[in-house]
Amino acid sequence: MFKVRFITFIALLVQTFSYGQEIGQLKGKVKSNNISLEGVSISIGASGKTTQSDKNGNFLLSSLAIGSYTITASSLGYRTIKSTFEITKIHPSQEMVIILEPNTTRIDEVEIIGRSTTEEVNRQPYNVTAIDAKKLHNTTLDIGQALNRVSGARMRESGGVGSNISFSLNGFSGNQVKLFLDGIPMDNFGSSFQLNNIPINFAERVEVYRGVVPIWLGGDALGGAVNIVTQSRPGKYLDASYSYGSFHTHKSTINTGYVADNGFTLMINAFQNFSDNNYWVNVKHYDPQTSKYTKPQRTRRFHDQYRNETLVMQAGVSNKPYADQLLFGITVGENRKEIQTGNNMYDVYGGRETKGSLIQPSLKYIKNNLFTSGLDVRLQARYNMGKDRSIDTIPKIFNWSGQGIPKYPNDPMAKGGEAGLTDYRYKNNNGNLTASISYNIDERNGIMVNHLLTTFDRKGTDKYFPDLIENKFPKKTIKNITGLGYRFAIADQWDLNAFVKNYHQNNTSGKEISTTEYEKLKTSNSKLGYGFAGSYYLNKAVQLKTSYEKAIRLPENMELFGDEVNLSASKSLLRPETSDNINIGASYFSKLNDNNQISVDANYIFRNAKDFIREITGPENSNGRRERYFANLRNVRNQSVDLNVRYYFKQILAVGANMTYQNMINTTKSEPGDVNQAIIYKDRLPNTPYLYGNADVTYYLHNFLKKANTLSIGYNLQYIHEFFLDWPSLGDVSTNFVIPQQLSHDVSLIYTLASGKYNVAFECNNLTDVTRFDNFEMQKPSRLFHLKLRYFINRK
Repeated sequence: MFKVRFITFIALLVQTFSYGQEIGQLKGKVKSNNISLEGVSISIGASGKTTQSDKNGNFLLSSLAIGSYTITASSLGYRTIKSTFEITKIHPSQEMVIILEPNTTRIDEVEIIGRSTTEEVNRQPYNVTAIDAKKLHNTTLDIGQALNRVSGARMRESGGVGSNISFSLNGFSGNQVKLFLDGIPMDNFGSSFQLNNIPINFAERVEVYRGVVPIWLGGDALGGAVNIVTQSRPGKYLDASYSYGSFHTHKSTINTGYVADNGFTLMINAFQNFSDNNYWVNVKHYDPQTSKYTKPQRTRRFHDQYRNETLVMQAGVSNKPYADQLLFGITVGENRKEIQTGNNMYDVYGGRETKGSLIQPSLKYIKNNLFTSGLDVRLQARYNMGKDRSIDTIPKIFNWSGQGIPKYPNDPMAKGGEAGLTDYRYKNNNGNLTASISYNIDERNGIMVNHLLTTFDRKGTDKYFPDLIENKFPKKTIKNITGLGYRFAIADQWDLNAFVKNYHQNNTSGKEISTTEYEKLKTSNSKLGYGFAGSYYLNKAVQLKTSYEKAIRLPENMELFGDEVNLSASKSLLRPETSDNINIGASYFSKLNDNNQISVDANYIFRNAKDFIREITGPENSNGRRERYFANLRNVRNQSVDLNVRYYFKQILAVGANMTYQNMINTTKSEPGDVNQAIIYKDRLPNTPYLYGNADVTYYLHNFLKKANTLSIGYNLQYIHEFFLDWPSLGDVSTNFVIPQQLSHDVSLIYTLASGKYNVAFECNNLTDVTRFDNFEMQKPSRLFHLKLRYFINRK
């Protein structure tokens, strides 16, 4: 009944606005020197209406109420202009020809701050930073490494290529920060598709939202979100690259698209990663015969090979009366990863591995101005039918020399594994469905309704223990998140968004009654969240932002059920996290003169979280191994400040730096059954960096050796201040509970030929070969060298 009433309400609302207002439109064409310009950004005031000119220079802005408007047209390499027009009852449809004048002080190949789509994203009232991934396509960065250069962001890895990751944003990490691919949650995409193996060439831009997340993304983020926006170039293009690096690392990508005049659309994205990951580490060697450790020695990893192949294909139609885009897709992939260590560097393996496959059909439907001007509809769906396998069948004990001795020397025929005998095959079948409806009432007002449905169902069996009762437990979750938002803008100065979200989750698990029986357990969670985001322009150069959200995050599948490798299921019933999130920020951008530009972004973030879900590393067991699982830490308060500064001199020098300070404090005075809780009250959270930053410099040599060729020389510095591995009140420096300060340097040479058609890049990461840590002192790769070749062509 509720659904019927809701649909009826929306229909009446749309009908009311359709008949109650005069709706007009603006058609136009952009030219320069009698040549049509593609990709010019066209926007109207603070209404949020933005579009780009197509390959013929044409553009269309619809759903315009009666009134006067100011339109802004901007493109890199051209001077920005503004024009006015008026929509009347007599003339509801207007036409305009825009002539842009070249800006002779700009050069196309250079990194410039301009009002591109990326900059339009940054102008939102949310605390958001958008990375223009196209400017990084010649590098060997993956998306996670690119995110590491954003203030407040940290991608923490347990090793090299393909290793487990945890993404952190202003102190909140893991599932507290949601990852999206074109607005679809990336939950349970599998190890073939994660931040540290998706090449930067896969994306057009990457949007980083701190704290409050727009309702059109859906999801139940507590600390923010990352949205990877893939290529959407019109026409026909090919982007292919290959790189070779240290430790036998191979990476290749192919991105191609085709849009025919009749609307037929085909897009293919493929990428591959392979690495032996046999980089150098400094570790103590364990002698199983004497049960003692040696002094730290420089040693190569020997059982850490990783490979994955992924193909994303979409086919359908574009620019049809019934659909702006209707695409049917399939994502397929495979991966294999050897497991070198457990949850610390002394827990070393020589035979464990995981394998997986990804099969994910998808649907994407977008239609603007459906039935009436201003009514936009978006529908996206994916379902993962992939399989995973965890293998541990070698009954040996290995050390860092790669030597293995029998685990059961008195029984050479005994079966077993290094951590525990297993050959577990399982499916993490999950689905995502996102549907949103938005209606632009007029230039200043708009409403949106968004709904996200996610499902999860893990089923598996162990070859060696087919009757193991815990493998028969149901492991299911269903989430429904509905959001309703309203947007109000005043002229070019004020922009306000208010929203409310309803969260609901059903979980099904099991409890062992006997070795052959279990009891099915069902739980459910329901929460209501709300918030707002607003911005105000003091002048053209200064934008002020503020936002608040009563944020809710429901427990994730991996937190509830583990990952079947190194992460165990939760030991207790996980409660949803809640947090009061406050963001205050200011942005400044100014073109000081024809030669100098500067931008400054400063943000203050306050988080007061309850039932904070945190990863726990338990004490060593009799085998010297630590178990990892998730548990609720009742209250956590976080105050964070980040600052980002960028400077451009002419078109030859770009300099930037950012710094983040975050103070995450345990504000739980007592926890039942935890005798240490009173001791660690008001302690800073352990294993969490609290002071870190980046600095970078790029120098451009234009027309180097030949006209239309550019050589860029780049340098990037990363700093992480020392931090405690465990609770500060439970340890000190003398007990080695401190992860030391880290300072690493990266350098690059990128040579672009024929205006970007051919590209060669040489990079060195960790130039000084320092020992770097992220998670529980798990060492990251030593010095690496990379060479990348890229070919790009775009035919309009």
